[in-house]
Amino acid sequence: MVAPMLETSHVFCCPNRVRGALSWSPGPGGLLAFGTSCSVVLYDPQKRVVVTNLNGHAARVNCLQWICKQDGSPSTELVSGGSDNQVIHWEIENNQLLKAVHIYGHEGPVYAVHAVYQRRAPDVASQTLIVSAASDSTVRIWSKQGSEVTCLQTLNFGNGFALTLCLSFLPNIDVAWRTELVGRGWAWNPSGCFALCSGSCNFVVSRDVPLSARASQEEELHTFCCGFRYIQFHFFASALRLMPVLACGDDDCKIHLFVQQNNQFQKMLFLSGHEDWIRGVEWAAFGRDLFLASCSQDCLIRMWRLYVKSTSLETQEDDNIKLKENTFTVENESIKITFAVTLETVLAGHENWVNAVHWQPSFYKDGILQQPMRLLSASMDKTMILWAPDEESGVWLEQVRVGEVGGNTLGFYDCQFNEDGSMIIAHAFHGALHLWKQNATNPKEWTPEIVISGHFDGVQDLTWDPKGEFIITVGTDQTTRLFAPWKRKDQSQVTWHEIARPQIHGYDLKCLAMINRFQFVSGADEKVLRVFSAPRNFVENFCAITGQSLNHVLCNQDGDLPEGATVPALGLSNKAVFQGDMASQHSDEEELLNSAGFEYHQVAFQPSLLTEPPTEDHLLQNTLWPEVQKLYGHGYEIFCVACSNSKTLLASACKAAKKEHAAIILWNTASWKQVQNLIFHSLTVTQMAFSPDDKFLLAVSRDRTWSLWKRQDTIPPELDPIFSLFAFTNKVTAVHSRIIWSCDWSPDGKYFFTGSRDRKVVVWGECDSSDDAIEHSIGPCSSVLDVGGAVTAVSVCPVLNLSQRYVVAVGLECGKICLYSWKKTDQVPEINDWIRCVETSQSQSHTLAIKKLCWKNCNGKTEQNEGEGAEWLQFASCGEDHTVKIHRVDRCAL
Repeated sequence: MVAPMLETSHVFCCPNRVRGALSWSPGPGGLLAFGTSCSVVLYDPQKRVVVTNLNGHAARVNCLQWICKQDGSPSTELVSGGSDNQVIHWEIENNQLLKAVHIYGHEGPVYAVHAVYQRRAPDVASQTLIVSAASDSTVRIWSKQGSEVTCLQTLNFGNGFALTLCLSFLPNIDVAWRTELVGRGWAWNPSGCFALCSGSCNFVVSRDVPLSARASQEEELHTFCCGFRYIQFHFFASALRLMPVLACGDDDCKIHLFVQQNNQFQKMLFLSGHEDWIRGVEWAAFGRDLFLASCSQDCLIRMWRLYVKSTSLETQEDDNIKLKENTFTVENESIKITFAVTLETVLAGHENWVNAVHWQPSFYKDGILQQPMRLLSASMDKTMILWAPDEESGVWLEQVRVGEVGGNTLGFYDCQFNEDGSMIIAHAFHGALHLWKQNATNPKEWTPEIVISGHFDGVQDLTWDPKGEFIITVGTDQTTRLFAPWKRKDQSQVTWHEIARPQIHGYDLKCLAMINRFQFVSGADEKVLRVFSAPRNFVENFCAITGQSLNHVLCNQDGDLPEGATVPALGLSNKAVFQGDMASQHSDEEELLNSAGFEYHQVAFQPSLLTEPPTEDHLLQNTLWPEVQKLYGHGYEIFCVACSNSKTLLASACKAAKKEHAAIILWNTASWKQVQNLIFHSLTVTQMAFSPDDKFLLAVSRDRTWSLWKRQDTIPPELDPIFSLFAFTNKVTAVHSRIIWSCDWSPDGKYFFTGSRDRKVVVWGECDSSDDAIEHSIGPCSSVLDVGGAVTAVSVCPVLNLSQRYVVAVGLECGKICLYSWKKTDQVPEINDWIRCVETSQSQSHTLAIKKLCWKNCNGKTEQNEGEGAEWLQFASCGEDHTVKIHRVDRCAL
């Protein structure tokens, strides 16, 4: 098999912040599916890698569900619903998308979906029955056979909404006709082949009989039961079709039950008892009974039992207390069957809204389908509870409680079992996943496991560290995250994980730049730039996780490194924590216990040495970096920032609608003082880039122009450098007709590239730093490349391809990444200078606008794999779809 020339090697993301956006496939090796922005992500928790992305929705994915197979094998189909008002049926083969069927009909966002396989007759192929609920106050029932989808019915809820729904099949209508006789006080030896439970106790005699013999068997039973005090007959049919039953949890605090008869779902009854909105319902079959678990914002879980109601030939006075029964009758093949629903139990253990309940999936053991009686619930009280009946009394009790500790979090949206119940996962309010695994030797012990993580909102900027060993990202989820490889001695496979969250802010973060290997500056929707430095505890853990020498890394760091950082009460600045601060922590705790007052004491930093990536609880509290400097000077929100290659100068710009506010400020990274204000543009500067030799500073703007600033030599050299305007475009000389979003330099510093919303990529140059002219005219030196979509990111590879051509990555507003190679041809005009190399496939692409592309600095070296004969170049991408990806491309194939 020929290896692809472009691969997506690592993906970082997390589920959308909605209920129902998480589903774990039953069956061995089942995949975890969750919605991230407009995409459905398939994740393998065992290998800890994203298998593929299913891109098809045009807006946020709100809900999804694997379709369970009857034989217990892993699911290969799933359905999802989104804010684009559509439902998509996905078919998977070999962990890759085989077919997607789009289902339209709703007039509002879809936020609940469920599906089952339905076989109408033994000789007829099964069809998929899909139900979906949307904000248009309707529940639609769809039938899918092959690629054809038919809307069978629309259930209208008037002014209300169905918040959750679940499909199953009514019990006990798929077995043979059966007559049962219940007697008391008689030992009876019936004729024929009736099964007998002899003795003077209560007993049941039964025998399967064909439909044609029903009358004669009833007469025979009546002949032998003249002395019986209590006789009861039950009749069931095998030739009857399966009848789907639908449970809808409504905002009227009731559960509405519908049963399909003659291809139409008819409302049978509603179940009342909850006192707030229903947030989750799920069916499970136990023997001949069907159990329904429901949860609500009233903090309670209710369990209902649906069963076939017995019919008596003779009534008897009974003073025993019985549970209230809700009954309904259905007609199947001209036969009427009565069902009853009773409240089995109420589970009270959560202290806040219960958002989800899920039964442990059924599985086959020794050829027999097993349905474990275990229920999982997730709540806004930051806990997830595993419930099971007591072995002796049968009373449902809390078996395990796990959850989040600390951090600015608000509880769980959803929860799931894996295929055998040995792992459970929770989806937190801020998008994070929490995974726990059951201890094999001690079943009551559950330990946190490593799981995928990422931003839960748009990722605005990213950068590699100077040595290309990790990446840092910022996003509008107000966090800065650091991702690095986890290298294990016993495994050749390297997986990337989030190992630190240096900044958790109160404003949406917009940009960042690395000052040195363990120092960065970030800008947010505030007027201040903030500088952060890595603490000692992070450096120690970074070396342990990535397999590097701690002494070698620390030799280049200052000796007085803080241990960590913490955020003061009502503060936004990460305060450094030193060794002496932690020594006094114990006495502070004693003073708090002995004092009469109840003052707020901040959560202290807890250092710990890690050998594997941290869990979400650790990331929230113990991986902050101390803030070492604030930079004031801008009048509006920071928009972009760039650092020189020598790491001595920092350039920053803010949002602007006037020329005086669009000034670029230069900062000295040693003293953190302002060096110079560069005023030229009339609107926001969108991106800046220093040339490789730091002789030039390039800026592009919303005003559709670019400006090039040249560094002037200063005497003496230790003085701060001065930049002067060297070249620019205006309304007359401009090539771009829309906002210029991105720019970058060629590795030799001769040319620079610009990308605009007008779909154009243009190369400009040559740039001669020895030219002493005050102003210089620099024009396009390439043909105008039309990439077919709005350009939002441009990045030039630091290594040329084998033909000595520049390799350019172009990110589009639609989420696609295209790789081109360019070389000046010295023709007038330039023609055939651009070559399209490769572009991302649908699953590799982002689903929304790409905000930043950044090539890994390989210092002239490429990653080579023995036996593959490939030289791999790596670059990272981030976008508005909440996703960060690391791609690698074969240099030999470019």
